Amino acid sequence: MINKTGADGPQPFAGLAPEVVLEAAAAAGLDPDGRLFALNSYENRVYQIGAEQGLLVLKFYRPGRWSDAQIDEEHAFTHELAAAELPVAAPLVLGGQTLCRYREFRFAAFPWMRGHAPELDAPEARQILGRALARLHQIGATRPFSVRPQIDVERLGWQARAQVRDSVLLADALRERYAAVSGALLERVSEAFAATADVHPIRVHGDCHLGNLLWNEHGPVFVDLDDCAMGARMQDLWMMISGSPAEQQRQWADLLEGYQQFAALDFREMQLIEPLRGLRMLHHAAWVSHRWRDPAFPRAFPWFGEARYWEGYLRDLAEQIEAIDDPPLSRAG
Repeated sequence: MINKTGADGPQPFAGLAPEVVLEAAAAAGLDPDGRLFALNSYENRVYQIGAEQGLLVLKFYRPGRWSDAQIDEEHAFTHELAAAELPVAAPLVLGGQTLCRYREFRFAAFPWMRGHAPELDAPEARQILGRALARLHQIGATRPFSVRPQIDVERLGWQARAQVRDSVLLADALRERYAAVSGALLERVSEAFAATADVHPIRVHGDCHLGNLLWNEHGPVFVDLDDCAMGARMQDLWMMISGSPAEQQRQWADLLEGYQQFAALDFREMQLIEPLRGLRMLHHAAWVSHRWRDPAFPRAFPWFGEARYWEGYLRDLAEQIEAIDDPPLSRAG
């Protein structure tokens, strides 16, 4: 997610050559055997390496995005989950710490977690996932973060809107329309957040989409808590719901059946499903435009420079306003 302090130079990881990755591992007390494979990641840089300790994952944090204290809170939360036997990739303690340094880079080492992409339409998969998320939230509710961010409209909405509005990627002819549509969407989102203002925020995963989940014989494995934050429980639930109103209703019923076995949910949070989806739409476009000088982003998202993408994106934002005004789950219910 966008962080005000996260402005980059053109190539923030320019010095992170393969040999530097292996040198960093050795400097942290690991014993790399030379095997190295770059994993799919844009915000940070992530590598699988072979070592005497087994297969490991090294995650190099983007310079300037999170403070050391914020990363330490991420790691502490992950260890708290692991201590409660939650299936989560927790950073290794190396030399008495989890956040390591080599040259100008900060990084952490994680065990390689076995698993495959989740198939949530498999029998009982969403119920199993609901139970795991409930356990995660019960631990998240025991204490707040001190320095991690909040899931809120200002950071993920208004700041994101300003980033896109000023971006060179948005054609001048579309700026006024973008300002109008995104502003109208944020008014609806702000109303929903105001209506649920007394919902108690907890520590949440923050970016719980299918790409941050693995599945093994025991069920889900949570990876990459890089965006953990204080927020409503619904932040970790809504991304597991998609499709037609009928499909969303079925998926929600399955997820809730599992969730309520371990935790209670304030059903007012259902008002946040479509607003949170709208915030993610706004934030994603802002994230890509904010990182555009990093060569990895134009390679991964070449369509962001095309007018037809932005025209379709504006239609999607307008449709999301309609979804907030007439939520699919309410229609299906």
